[in-house]
Amino acid sequence: MGFLKNIFTKGTQPVRTNSKFWDWFKANEKTFFGVVKNNKDIESNFFQKLSTKLDELKDGFFFLAGMLNDNTVELIITADGNIKNIVFAEELVAQAPSIKGWKFTALKPPIDANVEMNGYSFNSEDLFFYSNVDKNYPDKIDISIIHNALTEENKNQIETGVYVFLDNYLGELNFVNTIDNIDVIARNEATDDLVPITKLKDFLIWREKEFVEKYDGVRYNTVDDEHAVMEAELESGNRLIATVNTKLLEWDSKPSHPWIAVLIIKYKGSGGMPDKKDQEILYTIQEDVEKELADKDGYLTVGRQTAKNEREIYFACKEFRKPSKVLFNIEKNMPLSIA
Repeated sequence: MGFLKNIFTKGTQPVRTNSKFWDWFKANEKTFFGVVKNNKDIESNFFQKLSTKLDELKDGFFFLAGMLNDNTVELIITADGNIKNIVFAEELVAQAPSIKGWKFTALKPPIDANVEMNGYSFNSEDLFFYSNVDKNYPDKIDISIIHNALTEENKNQIETGVYVFLDNYLGELNFVNTIDNIDVIARNEATDDLVPITKLKDFLIWREKEFVEKYDGVRYNTVDDEHAVMEAELESGNRLIATVNTKLLEWDSKPSHPWIAVLIIKYKGSGGMPDKKDQEILYTIQEDVEKELADKDGYLTVGRQTAKNEREIYFACKEFRKPSKVLFNIEKNMPLSIA
């Protein structure tokens, strides 16, 4: 009887929507609350179960949990710095129900905390910075971070600690949204005056305000666009064909669209090139994306490259949230494989 019962018992259905996820969570929240509050094998009794359900919903969710106070558990849903997953973490938390004893937070918030890793400290006493200015890219936020203890031998460990510190100090969203490039260097490599790391937030706020004032309202007119087609031969003897919006590359306000979205579509083809049927599908996919990411809304098609059984399509974007969702939906409904 038990054997037959197990066969015909309906199994737990995977969650596929945010609402279904929260229905599952509400059904288990009292158990999870007790596990966290009493520290009862949190890994197996909460984290593993939560991780499984988040994976069913979408790849790329991470989380942190702990007692905010004696009566409240805080659950932070994070993209772990992966830009294309940030909007999904935000939307999941935005749809969270109000549950007594729980606080739900999207992305890791900024916290003032000293970081200790691998025997090294990362705090205001050990960290400094200065800004690097490139006259060819004056709007680029490029900073050098100096750690007093950095050597060639511990460079990887120090770099990891610096990134963890910045993730905490600035918060996950500000970290990915405000800095274009970071170099972690030793004190003797510095080529400019050192600024205490505690001044970094003020510096980034000032640069962001300057950027917004300069480019707010800038919109690109695609009517007069011009395109160039380039062809090359690869070492294998196969062809590479690229189409580039040359007029866009000459535009003097390119920093107003600071995000680049890349759609990579794989196909079978012959000699690295798509056949006629796949070519039609590739054009249809691009047209569908361009309808969603319209130039008037701040999304510009830079060009595309076709070679080695892949087509790469590049879009310059004013922001990253909508492109993340559009490309994810394209991926789910893709007639060809997508990277």
